[in-house]
Amino acid sequence: MRLKFTKMHGLGNDFVMVDGITQRVKLSPEKVRQIADRHTGIGCDQLLLVEAPRNPDVDFRYRIYNADGSEVENCGNGARCFARFVRDRRLTSKEHILVETAAGILELKVQEKDQVSVDMGAPVLEPSDVPFQADIQAESYPLEVDGETYNVGAVSMGNPHAVLLVDDVTKAPVDSLGAAIESHPRFPARVNVGFLQIEERGKARLRVFERGVGETRACGTGACAAMVSARLRGLVDDEVQITLPGGTLTIHWPGPGEPVTMTGPTASVYHGQIIL
Repeated sequence: MRLKFTKMHGLGNDFVMVDGITQRVKLSPEKVRQIADRHTGIGCDQLLLVEAPRNPDVDFRYRIYNADGSEVENCGNGARCFARFVRDRRLTSKEHILVETAAGILELKVQEKDQVSVDMGAPVLEPSDVPFQADIQAESYPLEVDGETYNVGAVSMGNPHAVLLVDDVTKAPVDSLGAAIESHPRFPARVNVGFLQIEERGKARLRVFERGVGETRACGTGACAAMVSARLRGLVDDEVQITLPGGTLTIHWPGPGEPVTMTGPTASVYHGQIIL
């Protein structure tokens, strides 16, 4: 199979974008891993597949595959790249795009200077829906990991996130603790793990260990979940600049029941073809 693709990134969180509308695409977990391999393939954090929608009220269907071949529900940085990709490839001329995902419908708005805003929907806070094992909903939960107890927020932005507050994000044990929490039995679907440092009420720093990927330079849903968790604890205002290793996102959330809006840049790197 000869596959045309575009390599893109949002704040260094990199993606292989595949148009499944104008070409026939048949992907297996093995093929996704082959494409994502940074030594023998193209290399990416995630592969994003554009398909025709099943819902007649939206413009596209959007499928997301981690580098390990697993399919996941949502990706904020990927959603922004998706909006630019479908316009660059002339699949649409709209600036306001509705996209069907496994987590529901996303609203994407293309702005000037390669900025894209994404209506990520309202965060899910009920533990059983994250999913997370807890008796009642709370702002944070004690979680025992390797004999130590950590307080974590549990938020779903269409995919599950655990959020830990740290004093210095540069010293956070992202690889070791992130991996341990990712597969913690209280998160039955595994979990993305955010390490959040609050600088002031409108500014924070974040590193994210993504399930099935490891630490990435940026994670849009992770930034949204981190802001929600911090706001629930009364630590930030309703708009926060969150700086990740790859750059800065603006996250706006008025409060429970309201949608989270994420705004940030996108970049197209190159187009190519690969034979699988």
